[in-house]
Amino acid sequence: MYSILVEGLVVASARLGIAYNVEQITQFCRRLEVSGRRMMNRLSRVLVLVLASVTWMAAAEGKLMHCFYFTAVENASEADWQAFFKATDELPKKIPGLYRVWYGKLLRPLQVLTTDKEVMQKLRSGEKEVTGPVRALSRQWGVCMEMQDENALKAYADHPAHREWEQVYFKVRQPGTTTVDIVALK
Repeated sequence: MYSILVEGLVVASARLGIAYNVEQITQFCRRLEVSGRRMMNRLSRVLVLVLASVTWMAAAEGKLMHCFYFTAVENASEADWQAFFKATDELPKKIPGLYRVWYGKLLRPLQVLTTDKEVMQKLRSGEKEVTGPVRALSRQWGVCMEMQDENALKAYADHPAHREWEQVYFKVRQPGTTTVDIVALK
């Protein structure tokens, strides 16, 4: 049993960048085995938690979360929604670097103000006081996609499966989305 613990401690040490000596770890684990199985079981559980944590932290490095919120089409049919759910679930199987997707109604709808292109151009150019039409929208739905990195996001945008998915997506959402891309810290 101690050989499993030795192997686990060696892997954990290497992942954490800690210098280790296999012989010292082996002797330590043999002593633990002599002192009782209960201690080994406890240490084994701790080792599993350490390895899981290290793996999770390493897996998050550099990943990107692409999230967007949208306003639903009022007259979208149940079939349109089911097609959207199915097509969204299938995206990770079709697009390299896209690992997982989540979708659903927002717990608290996001209120967004929009205006026409002319007003937006004036605002972007730095004008301080701009007047024009303003419309309030409520984004009730959201989708988040876990991706390998920013390159995967670019590949996703140009991928034929993404364009196919958009045809289904456009049936359940009004034009326009609110999008955020979050990059995991390294």
